[in-house]
Amino acid sequence: MVHQYKNNGYNIVLDVNSGSVHVVDDATYEIIALYEEHSKEEIVDRLSVCYPADELAEAYDEVAQLVRDGVLFTEDEYEDYIMDFKKRPTVVKALCLHIAHDCNLACRYCFAEEGEYHGRRELMSAEVGKRALDFLIANSGHRRNLEVDFFGGEPLMNWEVVKELVAYGREQEKIHDKNFRFTLTTNGVLLNDEIMEFANREMANVVLSIDGRKAVHDHMRPFRKGQGSYDLIVPKFQKFAESRHQEKYYVRGTYTHYNLDFSEDVLHLADLGFQQISVEPVVAEDSEAYALREEDLPQLFEEYDKLAAEMVRRNAEGRGFNFFHFMIDLEGGPCVAKRLSGCGSGTEYLAVTPWGDLYPCHQFVGNEDFLMGNVWDGVTRTDIRDEFKCCNVYAKEKCRNCFARFYCSGGCAANSYHFKGNINDAYDIGCELQKKRIECAIMIKAAEAE
Repeated sequence: MVHQYKNNGYNIVLDVNSGSVHVVDDATYEIIALYEEHSKEEIVDRLSVCYPADELAEAYDEVAQLVRDGVLFTEDEYEDYIMDFKKRPTVVKALCLHIAHDCNLACRYCFAEEGEYHGRRELMSAEVGKRALDFLIANSGHRRNLEVDFFGGEPLMNWEVVKELVAYGREQEKIHDKNFRFTLTTNGVLLNDEIMEFANREMANVVLSIDGRKAVHDHMRPFRKGQGSYDLIVPKFQKFAESRHQEKYYVRGTYTHYNLDFSEDVLHLADLGFQQISVEPVVAEDSEAYALREEDLPQLFEEYDKLAAEMVRRNAEGRGFNFFHFMIDLEGGPCVAKRLSGCGSGTEYLAVTPWGDLYPCHQFVGNEDFLMGNVWDGVTRTDIRDEFKCCNVYAKEKCRNCFARFYCSGGCAANSYHFKGNINDAYDIGCELQKKRIECAIMIKAAEAE
C-alpha cells in the first residue's frame, strides 16, 4: 500500500507497510500513481505529453528498482504477528493514579466534570495509593521499568500523598528490582518552588496545562467564579520549563471550535519560550458549542499546514520547538506491537480511582460497564481485559486500508466507544486530523533531510 500527497512543495510517497518515505520529482510522483495498474509502455505513452520519454523510462526503472528492494508497494506482514501477540500473558506496566477527584478550575470542556468523573469528589489516601503500587509490581511480570502518572482532577490538591507515594515507590524499587518512572499532570494553580524542586528530582516528565493565548485560555480554563487562570500560571510554567532545561516536560493545550486558528496558540506558546508543546483537538459531543465539527476540517487542515511550514522556517533559523503531534520517528519508532495495538489501555495500562477501582483508562472512569476490579482483588472482569487485548488495527475495518494505521495504532479506544458505541470503531474527526498531522510530520522530516 502506498500513500501519495503534496505538502509545502514536496512530493511525498509513503510505502505504508515498510514505512519507507520517498521524496520524488513530479514525473516520478505520477509514475508511482500509475505503476500498479499500467505497464511501462502505457505509463510512458500517457505521461510523454508532459515529460521527455527518455526521462520517464529512466524514472520508471528507478521505481521498479525500489519495488525490488522492498521499499515500495510492499506487502503487509504484520497481521499474523498481532494474532500471536494477543496470546501472550498480560502484564501491567503503567498506572494512571487519580490522586484527586477534585479540581480548583472549572474547565468548560473537562471530560472529568471538574474532577468528579461522574461520581463524587475525593482525594486518594496513601493506603490506596500504596496498594496500587503493590498491584502494579505484582502484575508487572518480568518487566522492570514501570510508569505511574499522578493525575486528576488536580493532583497538587493532594500533594502530600503524592510525595508519600513516590517515597514508597522508591523503597519498593530496591526490594523488587523495579524502576518507577513517575509523571505529573497539573494546571499549575498550586505550583510553587518546593513542588518544582521535588518534581525536578523525582518526576520523569511533567505535563503543564495551558491552552495558548490569554483570551483562549481564560475562556475555557477559568476558576469556578469565572476569573481566568492565564496570568497566574504562565510565569510559573516558564520558570518550571527553564528549571528542567526545556526538556522532560510539555505544555499541553486543547483547541476547540472557538479557536479554529489554533496554530496561533501553538506559536504563542513557542514565543513564550516553551520548546515542548502539545495542543490537541477537543473531543466532545456535537451538542456542545465548543465541539469540533466536520465542516471545521478544511480550516483545521490549513492550520496544521501553516504550523508545519512555520516550524520548518523556525528550525532553519535556530528557533525551533517540538510539537507533540508532529514528532515522528521514521527510522525506529515504537515497537511493532505498539504500532498495531496502541497505548495498551485495559491491558498494560490501567486507571485507578481514589478508592482503588480499576478502569481501562482515565476516559472510562465512572462508567460502571468498564469497572475491571480493584487494587486489592486485581482484575476480576477479565472479559473486559480480553476485549481490549483484541483491540488493534486489524480488528477495525476503518484501519485496514488506512495509510496512517501504523502511526496512530488505531486511534483512541475511548473516543471510539463514546462516539460509536464500541472500542473497535473509530472517531471520524479524530481520524481525519490524525492523518493530516502525520502528513505534516513527514513533510517536516523531508525538509530537515534536505
